[in-house]
Amino acid sequence: MTPIYLGYTFTISPLEPAREILIAELGYAGFESFVETPTGCIAYIQKHEAFPDDVIKYDSLLESINILQSPEFKIQHTAEEIEQINWNQEWEKHFDPIEVDGKCQVRAPFHQSTGMDYEIVIEPKMSFGTGHHETTHMMIRHLLKLDLVNKKTLDMGCGTGVLAILAEKRGAHPVDAIDIDNWCYQNSVENAARNDCKHISVLEGDASLLNNRTYDVIIANINRNILLQDIPTYATYLKNDGILLLSGFYTEDIPLISEKCNLHGLYFQGNFERNNWVACKFTKKEI
Repeated sequence: MTPIYLGYTFTISPLEPAREILIAELGYAGFESFVETPTGCIAYIQKHEAFPDDVIKYDSLLESINILQSPEFKIQHTAEEIEQINWNQEWEKHFDPIEVDGKCQVRAPFHQSTGMDYEIVIEPKMSFGTGHHETTHMMIRHLLKLDLVNKKTLDMGCGTGVLAILAEKRGAHPVDAIDIDNWCYQNSVENAARNDCKHISVLEGDASLLNNRTYDVIIANINRNILLQDIPTYATYLKNDGILLLSGFYTEDIPLISEKCNLHGLYFQGNFERNNWVACKFTKKEI
C-alpha cells in the first residue's frame, strides 16, 4: 500500500536563518523530507505519523516546533495530502552537490564528479545529513582537519551516513554508525555500500548500544536535549585524549553544552559557526 503523505508548505519571513532552523526542528519532530522554495520550504511526513487517530489533529504535531512560536519570524503554513511521491525524483530536482573547503564533495549518483580529495556519493532519500545543513557542513570541516588514521570512530545519529563515510575515507577504522530511525539505518547501509566502505558497521538504536564499546573519536550531530542527555554516555565510552565532536545546537547553547561536558572530563577546544549553528570540538582528560 502506497503511503499517504502530508505536505506542509511554509512561507517564512525573514527567510534565513529561520528556514534552516525550521527544517532542523521539523526533522527532530518526525518530518521525513524537505524541499526548499523561494519563500520557505515544503516538509513531508507520512499521514499516520502526524495523524494516527481522530483525537490528534494535524497541527498538534507543530506545537513542539519552537521557532513557530518565535516573535522574531513570521511563519505561515498550509497542509495537503499527497499520494505516491517519487522521492528520488524530488531529490534529483532539488539536491545540488556541495563542496567543503575545496577538499570534499558530497553529491548524488546523478551529479558529475569534480575530482576532489574526498568524494561522497549518497542517495539522501528522506534522511537528514546531506551536507547542506550547517551542522553537517561544519562536522565535515572538523573531520577534514582531524588525523583519523586507525582511529575507532562512532557516528551517533548518522542520518545518511555521510560523516561515517568521510571518517573511513580519512582512515578511521573501524567505524560504527548508529541511528534510532529505521529509514536512516537503511539509508546509511545503502550509502556505505555505495561508497565501497568496508569498515562501517551500521546499527539501529540509541546510545544504549554503546555498552562495552570504546572510541577514539565520537561524532554526534543530533540536537541539544539529546546531547545533554547522552554526553555522560559519550564520556564513558570515549578513550582518554579522545575527541568528541558535537553539533545540532546554536551559539548561545555552547555554555550549557560545555558545562555538561566539563562535569564528565570533556573540555572545549574550539568550534565552527555558520548562521548561528555551531559544531564544537571537545577532548577527554581524566578528572
